[in-house]
Amino acid sequence: MSLDGNVVEPTGPIETDAVIIGAGPVGLFAVFELGLLDVKAHVIDILDKPGGQCAELYPEKPIYDIPALPSVSGQELVDRLMQQIEPFGPTFHFGERVDVLERLPDERFRLKTDAGTEFIAKVVVIAAGGGSFTPKRPPLEGIEAFEGSSVLYSVRRMETLRDKAVLIVGGGDSALDWTLNLQPIAKSLTLLHRRDDFRAAPHSVSKMRELVETGDVRLMIGQVSALQGSGDKLEGATIKTKDGEERIDVDVMLPFFGLTMKLGPVANWGLALHENLIPVDTEKFETSEKGIFAVGDINTYPGKLKLILSGFHEVALMAQQAARYVFPGKKVMFQYTTSSSSLQKKLGVS
Repeated sequence: MSLDGNVVEPTGPIETDAVIIGAGPVGLFAVFELGLLDVKAHVIDILDKPGGQCAELYPEKPIYDIPALPSVSGQELVDRLMQQIEPFGPTFHFGERVDVLERLPDERFRLKTDAGTEFIAKVVVIAAGGGSFTPKRPPLEGIEAFEGSSVLYSVRRMETLRDKAVLIVGGGDSALDWTLNLQPIAKSLTLLHRRDDFRAAPHSVSKMRELVETGDVRLMIGQVSALQGSGDKLEGATIKTKDGEERIDVDVMLPFFGLTMKLGPVANWGLALHENLIPVDTEKFETSEKGIFAVGDINTYPGKLKLILSGFHEVALMAQQAARYVFPGKKVMFQYTTSSSSLQKKLGVS
């Protein structure tokens, strides 16, 4: 998915210098460090937006150990990183998980996502945090039959929900954001939360309550107790509230119950692993496979600290070696952004 939320239909494998798996802070900074060395990157993330844990789990939580920023929220850090990498024009593919990673005879890598997007890259950078984010499944009997068609854990194309009766379940930022985004196009929209207290941004909660007042959104306090439908088509949901049970018409349910992290398909890529982490060297942060790097929380080495600033350091060293693979025979010059006119030109500040 592109950054604006539209699906990009590939006509064949996408060829690029580097594929970065993970769009958290470390993955985003990898775009910057690679870009300084003229390495073009595509970024893939299973979430529907950049930021990884920072944006999904604690967007408003302050972070105190980012150099030169005494305090910065998770979302502000992501926003600043996105601004910093603008000069390099990375292409993002959101809502996709890399299922296949294999080496080709010419030493490049072939990657394929669960959405069918294929990439051919010279280097691969795994910046997937603790692994793949997996949505938490509501404990409802028979929900598996509807998953992927009527029960969706992310929205890849808003247009597919036009004129649908939509049920959104949850009380965090994702639930409120999609309530506000989908209300204008849905036939009807019901927001369900187990209590009348929300963990989302205050302005989102205020806007949602305005829509409830005008009758454009129905707010229910309770939980889903059963689903009704045939085949993979959802037709209704039974909602249990303090006043009893009520069945409502539902075409699509979007549950936002949080995320769990699993190593996922990474475990099947032939990399050496240690306790579900990827061992790397500390010179270039390369894995057991030449040309595949691992940075951030997903890697391990003696003295490893799971800090964002540690990931930034790892990315800087990784990029030097990655550039050598992308441009074999070309001398990689180490330069400072403060004094290099060529780097400043790339950044648009010269």
